[in-house]
Amino acid sequence: MDLNLGKCCGSRSSKKESWRSVLLLAYQSLGVVYGDLSISPLYVFKSTFAEDIQHSETNEEIYGVMSFVFWTLTLVPLLKYVFIVLRADDNGEGGTFALYSLICRHVKVSLLPNRQVSDEALSTYKLEHPPEKNHDSCVKRYLEKHNWLHTALLLLVLLGTCMVIGDGLLTPAISVFSAVSGLELNMSKEHHQYAVIPITCFILVCLFSLQHFGTHRVGFVFAPIVLTWLLCISGIGLYNIIQWNPHIYKALSPTYMFMFLRKTRVSGWMSLGGILLCITGAEAMFADLGHFNYAAIQIAFTFLVYPALILAYMGQAAYLSRHHHSAHAIGFYVSVPKCLHWPVLAVAILASVVGSQAIISGTFSIINQSQSLGCFPRVKVIHTSDKIHGQIYIPEINWMLMILCIAVTIGFRDVKHLGNASGLAVMAVMLVTTCLTSLVIVLCWHKPPILALAFLLFFGSIELLYFSASLTKFREGAWLPILLSLIFMIIMFVWHYTTIKKYEFDLQNKVSLEWLLALGPSLGITRVPGIGLVFTDLTSGIPANFSRFVTNLPAFHRVLVFVCVKSVPVPFVPPAERYLVGRVGPVDHRSYRCIVRYGYRDVHQDVDSFETELVSKLADFIRYDWHKRTQQEDDNARSVHSNESSSESRLAVIGTVAYEIEDNLQPESVSIGFSTVESMEDVIQMAEAAPTATIRRVRFALEENSYEDEGSSSSAEAEAELRSELRDLLAAQEAGTAFILGHSHVKAKQGSSVMKRLAVNFGYNFLRRNCRGPDVALKVPPVSLLEVGMVYVV
Repeated sequence: MDLNLGKCCGSRSSKKESWRSVLLLAYQSLGVVYGDLSISPLYVFKSTFAEDIQHSETNEEIYGVMSFVFWTLTLVPLLKYVFIVLRADDNGEGGTFALYSLICRHVKVSLLPNRQVSDEALSTYKLEHPPEKNHDSCVKRYLEKHNWLHTALLLLVLLGTCMVIGDGLLTPAISVFSAVSGLELNMSKEHHQYAVIPITCFILVCLFSLQHFGTHRVGFVFAPIVLTWLLCISGIGLYNIIQWNPHIYKALSPTYMFMFLRKTRVSGWMSLGGILLCITGAEAMFADLGHFNYAAIQIAFTFLVYPALILAYMGQAAYLSRHHHSAHAIGFYVSVPKCLHWPVLAVAILASVVGSQAIISGTFSIINQSQSLGCFPRVKVIHTSDKIHGQIYIPEINWMLMILCIAVTIGFRDVKHLGNASGLAVMAVMLVTTCLTSLVIVLCWHKPPILALAFLLFFGSIELLYFSASLTKFREGAWLPILLSLIFMIIMFVWHYTTIKKYEFDLQNKVSLEWLLALGPSLGITRVPGIGLVFTDLTSGIPANFSRFVTNLPAFHRVLVFVCVKSVPVPFVPPAERYLVGRVGPVDHRSYRCIVRYGYRDVHQDVDSFETELVSKLADFIRYDWHKRTQQEDDNARSVHSNESSSESRLAVIGTVAYEIEDNLQPESVSIGFSTVESMEDVIQMAEAAPTATIRRVRFALEENSYEDEGSSSSAEAEAELRSELRDLLAAQEAGTAFILGHSHVKAKQGSSVMKRLAVNFGYNFLRRNCRGPDVALKVPPVSLLEVGMVYVV
């Protein structure tokens, strides 16, 4: 199998993509990606000068803040994200979990329990040309050697994810509230106080209600608004520069930053918590990468968003440098000409709605990724575009964010406190991205460690400076993202930890293949018509829930399929490589194993199409298997039949071309022969010592009726058995399909610590009862569902 298939196909499609479509995506990205970043001029200067520093006649404060804003925008969004971080995409997908999955594919640090060596044969598993076989680094060896670093890396990723979720409810609040606050120039303080909150809450409700239309439609509706807003603020900025201070360009010199800090000292350092708000929304460029592409986002930011923002901030600074004793507080609206105040206010409110959309879309993307990788409770994911992957809508998260966002708006009622909370969340996410990108540089791009260290120190020091300033505002709003992140991290870690423990329980209590083969009429077991799909997380062995099912109901279906629907740490799995099929037992047992692999961006099929395609893949596998038998019958018929009657190690990828995978030492099967397995770490360590999977290429396509003309070369008996097995499969399909799923209750072992009992007995079971069950996630119709109760003691 060509590991560069996905890369080559992607490069060909990108070459065929016209500049017109790229520019169209760049235009659409304005309404989804850059809304948040573009509305930061509404509150940056106001938050910076809120209480910490005062604007003096010398203009050193204004010039210093302007210099900080310019260099922060240049170094972080432009240099770091547009030219470096966006290149660390995972087959077009961005976000902290995309970086994590990219690292896990190059280094054995993944905590996903049911990974297989054969997954590395996926064409989308690699992004670049295969590295040299002997390529190694001290960083890679150190990470793989110390298991505690695997957990620390996962916790770092969960922290970044939780901060994105926290920013998803803080950004809409501060954006809309800041825009509506422009009414204070035209209303009395008493009326303004009672008008802003209701108007803000109403706009937020309308914003979240629009999400179900999807990113594609919202992008086309919002893009003209953001374009108008960018042209508006850049035009006003240019006017203020010419009108009030044409020499404001001198403020771009970095010397004014040092003069600013030397004069203001501690107050100036604390005011950095307001300056950092100029880059809120920069992370959305990476988180929303899956909605668009690298070229579109780069073009839109470099040639439109960045120049417009610089002109807007310079215009505000030019105005404030000539108005030291303004009657109103420092802010955006005081620099707007009076004749344009109401039109600008209307556009600002609309733009703030769009800015909120950017971070909401990023929140949906990262929650979908974390759910696919087993780090978030199951929620409903709706793919809103058939053409563009990654454009999704999550109803439960949407309404939860709306309620929390309104509560935060009513609770704080102040731009300063909202800014402190939002700033801390933004910098935490950026710090996590910087750390993960530095690992990608050395582990995935195979650059010298000194280069990764330079990246980490340069951008990390900038972000740590802003992060430390945000922490000083802990009592003034910065406590909120910390609290929210703590709650979400507990939820995600409890879910992930208990999921792994459940898998360990399944692994230790699975039933041997010999037990299944021993079931027969002599024990009162009957085979009923139809297909029985037994869903399990195991990729080998017989799950304990099936033995419980047979013990209580001594019958199972004529055709039995053990189905494992697993997530692979890649954005998507090509349909031709999705199904990994093999036999369980001898031919006449009519039992099969089917591993269905999905990436974290793949759209899961509905049950009807899944059932139809599964039967089709089983039929293709049967034809392929009998073809191989016929080829080998003359030389080693006995060895073939004896091996396949007692082993299920030989699996085949069934697509347009079939591939045999001999994945003999999977993490699930290595424990056979050992009395106990202490932990998943032991299993994974044993699996890592196994040789790589053997892939045998088969040079023919599996097409219908491709075996009908082989009667002359095959024995009549073998052909009759082939047709008999296919007839049994079709008859079972006509008789109906039953979906056998486990209904689990998890409890901690006797003697477990108090924390573990709280996490498992109460935390996980509460989440399990209040999130979507596996039958809903798999879209199983209730009439075809058979649930088997299982108690997991972990």
